Parts: sequence; structure tokens; C-alpha cells
Amino acid sequence: MPDTLTGVRVAFLVAPEGIEQVELTEPWKAVEKADGQPELVSTAPGTVQAFNHLDKADTFKVDKVVTEVAPGDYDALVLPGGVANPDYLRTVPNVVRFVGEFFAQQKPVAAICHAPWTLIEADVVRGRRLTSWPSLRTDLRNAGAEWVDEQVVVDAGFVTSRNPDDLPAFCDKLVEEFAEGKHRAQARSA
Repeated sequence: MPDTLTGVRVAFLVAPEGIEQVELTEPWKAVEKADGQPELVSTAPGTVQAFNHLDKADTFKVDKVVTEVAPGDYDALVLPGGVANPDYLRTVPNVVRFVGEFFAQQKPVAAICHAPWTLIEADVVRGRRLTSWPSLRTDLRNAGAEWVDEQVVVDAGFVTSRNPDDLPAFCDKLVEEFAEGKHRAQARSA
């Protein structure tokens, strides 16, 4: 299977703060290692504040603001976790629309930990099999998803994992799915 992302542009969508740092940096490294082009997209220009659980960690420079870009600018999307990050993102209509359009355009999406909260708001989990941080289980089931407790779940270009311990498997699978490109079945939940 191809593990190269040469020419593949990947949006990493995050809130201004509350991102679980390792869930941003490890997938970012995996995309770069596979020769992909990651870009940090947020709701405001400047920098974003990452966290190591509840402790402030590093800041990262925003490449683009979500209102300045479209899913057509990218080949894939990564949604890192952290509790505050997706909780904020799901309240921003431009973010919800941006995320939903990735599914409608059949593009691969990877989400880890609490990130599926944003996917629930975008109404793209109905009929999909996925995993997340365990506390989202009821929310995801109520939104029509089949929630499972597995290290990494792939459902037609849609990659999910539970927590930072799952990052090696998550990163491997997102590179694989991103290298495959569009998945027609991705649009079924859009």
C-alpha cells in the first residue's frame, strides 16, 4: 500500500486553545514523514495554545483561518482532541460547515479522542462505525454512530482513535487512508 503523501495537503483544524498537544504533533510528524503538506487551520489568526492534559504546553503558529480556506484547498483533514478544543469548535458554524464538506466531498478525515464532538455537530457520524474517548460513547450513539472500544477504527476513509496511547496506530492508518485519497462511501453520512 502506498504510504507516501507527496503533494497531499492536510488541514489540521484546531481551536485557539485546548488542543491535546501530542494529538496535534504526532499526526503532524506522520504527515510530514510521509512527504505530505500539513497546515494548521484555526478560527483566529496568531497562535494556538496546546495542552498536556490540563497543563499548558507549547504554542503553534496558525497557517490559515477557517474563514479563509475551503475543503477544496485540502486533500484530507485531521481533528486533534483535547476536551476544550472540539467543545469550542462545535460552536463555530464555519467550522461545522468546513468539517461537513470534507465528508460531502468524499475526502478522508481522521479524528482522535474528544474530536468526534465536532463531527456530531456536523451531523456526519450517523451510520458510521467509530471510536473516541469513552465519555463520548453515549453522545455518539445518540447521534446515530456505532461506537466501539478499539485502538483504531477505519470506516471508508474515516479514521478514529480513543486517546494518546493509540497514536502509533492512528498515525499509521491516517497516512494509509490519506494516501488512498477520496472514498466514495465517505459522503454517505454527509
